[in-house]
Amino acid sequence: MAFDPSAPRAGQVFFDRRELERLLSLYGRMVAAGEWRDYGIAGLTDAAVFSVFRRASEAPLYRIEKRPELARRQGAWAVIGQGGLVLRRGHELEQVLRFFDKGRFRVVD
Repeated sequence: MAFDPSAPRAGQVFFDRRELERLLSLYGRMVAAGEWRDYGIAGLTDAAVFSVFRRASEAPLYRIEKRPELARRQGAWAVIGQGGLVLRRGHELEQVLRFFDKGRFRVVD
């Protein structure tokens, strides 16, 4: 069996296709609105992290984390702000991503 660097390693947490599509859809909307400019994805042993940046050289504005070990307690999903403050936590990705819908977009005449 050949080594596949794109395949997740054993014991590594990552996003499934549906989750990644939803995260990239949100990212696209926020880029179009001029809010975000770059992103990074990390698959770690205990969490999968989707980080968004205003500029690539800065610390992330937000981190959207998936931590399966918290699924039965406070929820596997969390939105974490710049200072490390948990802004929203929940059991479903859609529920947690609603954090970005509040007051972000206005109709302009």
